[in-house]
Amino acid sequence: MFLVAGLLLPGVSVSFLADAERTKRTVLALEWRDDDTGTPRRSRSRNGPAAHPVVEFTSADGTARTFRSSTGSNPPSYDKGDRVEVLYRADSPDDARINGFAYLWLLPLILGGIGLLFAGVGTTIAPAGRRRRL
Repeated sequence: MFLVAGLLLPGVSVSFLADAERTKRTVLALEWRDDDTGTPRRSRSRNGPAAHPVVEFTSADGTARTFRSSTGSNPPSYDKGDRVEVLYRADSPDDARINGFAYLWLLPLILGGIGLLFAGVGTTIAPAGRRRRL
């Protein structure tokens, strides 16, 4: 399952990039969230909440939209006031992402890596198990 997800998600990112509108905007704030609960916090603490950038952009139809990234990190990838490139689909501006490696490619790499690890272990162990039964 991990390997399949690791192979499919890059295709989703490539498809998104091909159709995406691009705009440069400024990070308005960092929303600190506990990853396990999703609850926002006002400030950084030592034990694990992640900073999710909050960016406001104007879509092609002229509507101002506030985008809260679903991808966060600790330490933060961006600071308040940093310029970022926002990618969004013109037909679905609520589907927005920051144009950055972690925001587009990190999840497929992690899932694909785990899938390759499991496939490698399974490929190595399965023949050894069959030899023992013979």
